[in-house]
Amino acid sequence: MKAILFGGTGMVGQGLLRECLLDPTVERVLSIVRNPTGQQSAKLSELVHKDFFDFSPVESQLAGYDSCFYCAGLSSAGMTEESYFHATYDVTLAAAQTLARLNPPMTFLYVSGAGTDSTGKGRTMWARVKGKTENALLRLPFKAAYMFRPGVIQPLHGIQSKTASYRILYSVMNPFLPLLMRLLPQYVTTTEILGRAMIHVAQNGHPNRILETRDINNQAALAT
Repeated sequence: MKAILFGGTGMVGQGLLRECLLDPTVERVLSIVRNPTGQQSAKLSELVHKDFFDFSPVESQLAGYDSCFYCAGLSSAGMTEESYFHATYDVTLAAAQTLARLNPPMTFLYVSGAGTDSTGKGRTMWARVKGKTENALLRLPFKAAYMFRPGVIQPLHGIQSKTASYRILYSVMNPFLPLLMRLLPQYVTTTEILGRAMIHVAQNGHPNRILETRDINNQAALAT
C-alpha cells in the first residue's frame, strides 16, 4: 500500500503514522505537512506545503497513491461556525477533490468523531460541520471512502495531543482508560488500535461507510 497522510503531527496522525511505519504491508507514506518534522524512515517522505486550499503546485507529487488517511483537524472551541467550516470542510475538500481527480482508484479515510451529525442540521456546531464534510467526501468519485468516528482515544507510545486541554484531560483519565476500554468498547479506543483499524480498512474495505468506536476496535482485532 502507498498512502498519503494528512495530520501526521496530531495525536491521531502520529498514531497512524507509527503503525504505517511498523506495518510490512505499507510500502510508502507521503506525509503532507506545513513545516518539516525531521522524522526519518525509509518508508516516509514529507511534502512541505503551506497552502492547504490549493494543491495545484504539488499535484505531480500526489499521483500514484492508493490510499489517503486524512487525520487533520482542529478544535472548534472559540470559533464561529463560518470560520470552523472554512478550516474543516473547505480545507478537507480541497485535498480530497484534488486526490479524487489524480487517483480515482484511491480509498479515502477521514477521521471525524463520535457524535458527528450526518444530517448537518443538529444543534451542535462542530457535529454539523463534520457531518457536512463526511457527506461531501462520500459523494466524491473515489474507489471507496470511509468515515471514522472514534470516541475517547487513549494516546500510547509517548504520543500527546496538541491541544492543551486534551493533554490535561488524558493525564487525569489515563490510569482508568484501559479499564474503561474493556468495560465500554463502544466508547474508548487507542491511537494504536485506531491506526491499525484504518490500515486494515484501507486494504480490505468494510461493509459500512461510517465506522463508530466499536467497529474500529473490531477492525483492529482482525488486523492482528
